[in-house]
Amino acid sequence: MNFIEKCLGILYPQTCCFCGKVSKEPICKECKGDIVYIEEPICKKCGKPIRYEENEYCGDCEATKFHYEQGRSVWLHTGKVRWSIYQFKYYNRRIYGKFYAQELFRLHGQWIKSKGIDVIIPVPLHKKKKRLRGYNQSELVARHLGRLMDIPVNERAVIRVRNTKPQKELSDKERRKNLQDAFQLTKHWKGEKNVLLIDDIYTTGNTIDSVAKLLREKGVNKVWFLTISIGQGF
Repeated sequence: MNFIEKCLGILYPQTCCFCGKVSKEPICKECKGDIVYIEEPICKKCGKPIRYEENEYCGDCEATKFHYEQGRSVWLHTGKVRWSIYQFKYYNRRIYGKFYAQELFRLHGQWIKSKGIDVIIPVPLHKKKKRLRGYNQSELVARHLGRLMDIPVNERAVIRVRNTKPQKELSDKERRKNLQDAFQLTKHWKGEKNVLLIDDIYTTGNTIDSVAKLLREKGVNKVWFLTISIGQGF
């Protein structure tokens, strides 16, 4: 560590991504026991943790035909994980994106390699939201992951043309309607055949599936996804 890095470490010490306290590691000792990593049994489609090993799919995936092939996540979206992602999205904790990408790489790097991914695409924000926030959180994670995996990232291939309402405020039916024709491909799309989508949270899957549907309609063979966190299956 050089002199400048030491000074920066004193002025801006590393903090735990899940409580904000000064910590030598991205997850402090106190938080390690509170963070729930996704483990089997999981839904074979979306990757949500499910209660019974004999079930292949969660209730959502049994009832819905999605356009993506499969997805995986790092943590269950609850407690301190929820707090961490909220800070990442709304309080400029951009530095968390690097750690999230490292965990995606550590846990799912081999899974990604096995899919023959041609390009990584972050789920886009509408330009008004991005201007207000200053960044797209999914784009930050995608860039870090792309470097780790040596896979190109195309953050300009898909745009959100409708400034949709927050999905968490809507019913499942309203969520699907809310996302209808919300995304478009741009001239920057290069026609790749195997795509990995990156988003922050997977709940019902409507957002990711809307982008996957668009890509499949434009000739993509397979769409996969990764998210930082995911809800509980049933």
